[in-house]
Amino acid sequence: MIFDTHAHYDDEAFDEDRDQLLSSMKDGGVGCIVNVCASAGGFGGTLELMKAYPFVYGAVGVHPDDAGIMTQDTLDEIRRLSHMEKMVAIGEIGLDYYWHKEEAEHKQQQEMFRAQMDIAREEKLPFMIHSRDAAEDTLEIVKEYMKKDMSGGIIHCFSYSKEIAAEYLKMGLYLGIGGVLTFKNAKKLKEVAAIAPLSQIVLETDCPYMAPEPNRGRRNSSLNLPYVAEALAQIKGITAEEVIAVTEENAKRLLFRA
Repeated sequence: MIFDTHAHYDDEAFDEDRDQLLSSMKDGGVGCIVNVCASAGGFGGTLELMKAYPFVYGAVGVHPDDAGIMTQDTLDEIRRLSHMEKMVAIGEIGLDYYWHKEEAEHKQQQEMFRAQMDIAREEKLPFMIHSRDAAEDTLEIVKEYMKKDMSGGIIHCFSYSKEIAAEYLKMGLYLGIGGVLTFKNAKKLKEVAAIAPLSQIVLETDCPYMAPEPNRGRRNSSLNLPYVAEALAQIKGITAEEVIAVTEENAKRLLFRA
């Protein structure tokens, strides 16, 4: 079944029909979902979803946009929540320089990225990395940590070149691929998908964002992942069913140690 490794069902975009939508996942071929924390004060929604739905798991961490409001208490809470039975990763963490242009902001993000990578290492959990307009700095920090005893991870919503992809793949990491792969102008990502072994790819939505064609611009959900699987299957010259089976196995191997 489909394994969505990165979703945000606690987002207000789902407030009107969240339960109805999540209750339809099994019939839509979706077996597992990881709901990923992002904001410094937004862990509660993920915890509620983990409790309410047996097939929803969690990742706990703070998005780089909120690095400036993180405190030691935030880090302590991430560590505490990481011990929960259904918490399978630390994320989403990383660097995002798109809106944050100042060097001081970059240093702040890097400090909080490292602090959360320390938690991933110490608690023996995989990481989920968000990286936007920060290719070199992200790669440098990940390389630094992968020399330590890390439990692997996913580069979420991978958006860089095939050369940078190759660096992550050499470290044994997974690339998270979602709706962008179906876009006509996604030449760079299609090149990455062509060179990446299927054994190092996982499917993700980043819902409610990043809906694939033919639903681009609308609210995304895990039910759209067959479109991504089909696009990846065409690139790899295999069936969508094989893509779904192998990426599910990959996700379970990383996140469930299965």
